[in-house]
Amino acid sequence: MCQHKAPHREWAPNVKYLGHDNDRKYPEPATLFDDYEGRGMAEKSQAMTIKETMSKHDLKLEEPKNLTSEQLEKWNAYYQPRNAAFETANLQGQDLLRWKFNRYMHDYLACTKSVDESVGRLVTFLEDNKLDQNTLVVYSSDQGFYLGEHGWFDKRWIFEESLRTPLLVKWPAVVASGTTNGQIVSNVDFAETFLEAAQVSVPNEMHGRSLLPLLRSETPNDWRKSFYYHYYEFPGAHNVRKHYGVVTDRCKLVHFYGNDVDYWELFDRQNDPREMRSVLDDPEYKQARSELEIELARLRAEQKVPEQDPVESKRQKGAN
Repeated sequence: MCQHKAPHREWAPNVKYLGHDNDRKYPEPATLFDDYEGRGMAEKSQAMTIKETMSKHDLKLEEPKNLTSEQLEKWNAYYQPRNAAFETANLQGQDLLRWKFNRYMHDYLACTKSVDESVGRLVTFLEDNKLDQNTLVVYSSDQGFYLGEHGWFDKRWIFEESLRTPLLVKWPAVVASGTTNGQIVSNVDFAETFLEAAQVSVPNEMHGRSLLPLLRSETPNDWRKSFYYHYYEFPGAHNVRKHYGVVTDRCKLVHFYGNDVDYWELFDRQNDPREMRSVLDDPEYKQARSELEIELARLRAEQKVPEQDPVESKRQKGAN
C-alpha cells in the first residue's frame, strides 16, 4: 500500500510544478456562490468556505517556514509577482472569491501532479519487470474533496463531492480495459477483494463484499442498493454538524442532529444533482421518504449503530 498526502491543506506544491497551468482561469463550479437557501442550519453554519475560511497561508500570501533556500527562491519567483498584482487589484466580493478559487485550484492540482508522478513510477516498475499483466492495482481515496462546489473546500459531508471517491482498477489479466460499473461500492470491500484475489477465504465477520464479480462484469443479484453514512466529529474541524443518512442510486435521506440542531433533509439527485434543495416535505416524495426511512433503520440495525454516540475521541477533544 502506497499512500499519498500531497493534496492536503495547505496544498503546498513541489516547486517544480509551480506555473504548471500557465495562469489558467479555471471553470467555476455552478455552485461556487451558493447561499445555502433551501437547506438547514448545518449547511449555513459550517466553517469551510473558500471565501471566509482559507487563511493567508492556504492562499500563499505569506512565505512558508519550512523551505530550503533554493525552494524559497523558486517559491518567491512564482508567487511574489502574482501576490503583488493581487494586492494592487484590491478585489472585492465575487471577484475576490474568484481569485481565491483560482489560486486554490492551481495549488491543489499542482499537488496532484506529484501523486500522478508517483503512481506513474509504480506502474512503470510493474511494466518494466513484466509484472503488470497479473498485478491488481487499485487507486482510490478515503473520501472526496470539494473544489469550490458550494463555495467549499475540504470534505466531511454526505453530499456527493465529499461522499464519492475515485476507484480505478488496473488488472489486465482479469479486468477488460475501459469498462465501468455504476454499482454502489465502498472502501470496506477492498480487503475482501484482495483476499479472494489471493484465493484466501473471507471471514464471515467482515463487513464488505469482494468486488471481483463486478470487475468481471458479473453483478450479483443481491448486490447492495443503499449505503449508510455517519459523521460524528462535532465540535471539530470546519464546524460540520453531526449527521447520518442513507444513500441510494437516486436519493439521500439525511438527519442532522446535536444540542441545537435536529432536522431531516431529502435530496433527489436525479432532478437536483447538485443537491441544492431538500424535498423532504414535498408530497410527491412521501412514498420515497417512507421507503428511505425504513431502509435507514435497517442499515443502522445491520451496522449495529448505537442510539447514543460514542464518547468523544482524543482527536475530537483536541479539535474543540
